[in-house]
Amino acid sequence: MRNPAVYIVASKRNGTLYTGVTSNLPRRAWEHREGLVDGFTKQYGCRLLVWCEYYETMPEAIAREKQIKAGSRAKKLALIEAMNPTWRDLYEELH
Repeated sequence: MRNPAVYIVASKRNGTLYTGVTSNLPRRAWEHREGLVDGFTKQYGCRLLVWCEYYETMPEAIAREKQIKAGSRAKKLALIEAMNPTWRDLYEELH
């Protein structure tokens, strides 16, 4: 699954959210889980992969990331709830 992807990691259900983009979601999700990414996600404990979408090209993924980041928290929560209503960690499903 090494396609461009947009993802949301969370500290807990309804907790702090971070939206990102990557070309290798399994590796990036692992880095968040292990606290290897300095900055916002490490500071706020955003380690649970709760939402993701794959794209054919990186420019498409980046455009979607910008769209999501520009949206409200309520819209981000709606995305997560639609795909993952129990807020389970999707990391294990990447392998």
